[in-house]
Amino acid sequence: MNNRRSDLLEEISDRELVFHLYLTQVILLALSALLAWIFFDQYSEMFALFKWDIKEIVLIGGGAGILVVLFDTIMMKILPKSYYDDGGLNAKIFSKRPVWHIAVISLVVAISEEILFRGIIQTHFGLIISSAVFALIHFRYLFHWYLFLNIVALSFFIGYIYVITENLFVTIFMHFLIDFILGVIIKYGKNTNNSV
Repeated sequence: MNNRRSDLLEEISDRELVFHLYLTQVILLALSALLAWIFFDQYSEMFALFKWDIKEIVLIGGGAGILVVLFDTIMMKILPKSYYDDGGLNAKIFSKRPVWHIAVISLVVAISEEILFRGIIQTHFGLIISSAVFALIHFRYLFHWYLFLNIVALSFFIGYIYVITENLFVTIFMHFLIDFILGVIIKYGKNTNNSV
């Protein structure tokens, strides 16, 4: 299965890959807007989930994001390379990007995924459902037990951070930091293929 995905990945151009990445995020944002319209009485209820508390955003979101990256980095040094092998997708996404573009990708992904998974799904259906859907949407990890376990644990952790803060800016910043730092690590050749 992994060889087939690697072959398919080789066939897609870098430009197509980036286009599909952004298209996916636009679809998630459009889905979020539709679901917000359905589940919230007013959009203002959705916007109330964003609280500009810089201390909370940096200390809790930033601290939690750094903890995840440190844990992941340690595990990458301890575990065999095969445990973090996602078929080369993350390497193809991040290795050729300038750092500013890694930041843009990480921010777009963090915003679109956190609005949908924490802001809408977790707010209305709870931590377990949102974490399960978050893990399933990262379907490329479904066939790799360690990466799937990793993404499930990460989803629950991000969801827990949202439970204690009730602030989407916190989880967006956390998600951004994880993707950005791991993306930069991939770019500069450290042994990782894992990002959210």
